[in-house]
Amino acid sequence: MIPARYSATRFPGKLMQDLGGKSVIVRTYQATIATNLFDDVIVVTDSGIIYDEIIANGGQAIMSKKDHNCGSDRIAEAVEHLDIDIVVNVQGDEPFTEKESLSRLIEVFKNDVNNEVDLASLMVNITDTEEINNPNTVKVTVDKNNFALYFSRSVIPYPRDKDVNIKYFKHKGVYAFRKQAILDFYKFPMLQLEASEKLEQLRYLEYGKRIKMVETNIQGIEIDTPEDLARAKKIWK
Repeated sequence: MIPARYSATRFPGKLMQDLGGKSVIVRTYQATIATNLFDDVIVVTDSGIIYDEIIANGGQAIMSKKDHNCGSDRIAEAVEHLDIDIVVNVQGDEPFTEKESLSRLIEVFKNDVNNEVDLASLMVNITDTEEINNPNTVKVTVDKNNFALYFSRSVIPYPRDKDVNIKYFKHKGVYAFRKQAILDFYKFPMLQLEASEKLEQLRYLEYGKRIKMVETNIQGIEIDTPEDLARAKKIWK
């Protein structure tokens, strides 16, 4: 499922911007299809413009309500009555979506024989100090089994002891869910941590859901700003 909102706060209409002759959302949809990992790939959107764009390019799309606060809510509405087990959320602004990372997320559930994992997500090791301190870079800390302990826009963990060799991880907003986990999320009210950080993944942790983090070396490009789009165009060429 690819949640696609037209009126993005930082870059309105970004999903309809041109990238090598096709819109960003079509590029993302086609890249996801090209992985050959999924039974179905569907764009879920509140926008008639995006819906028509996907249909015109031979894709599948579903119109959702406009009053969702986040992508998980939008997906939950779309999958509630579908006969599925695992749902993968691919962000609509990632036209360089690739197979390796997504297949590793799916593998988590194939190996989860005791059903200990509610959802899985990706993280990337980061070393640049400016990126580590940037509140737009969401960081995640994990336990020894790579289950998420906390997500934050702040620096976590705080390096009080400079001699400890701490690795910092950026959270990539790509998820794989058990269907029940995302339906529970849809029903749970927002609590204080999510409201404060404005990070939907904290709702899962606040209600005791277990998030298995998978490390990847692939940074990818999320198109959040016009500058990101310009960089994507250069790479596309």
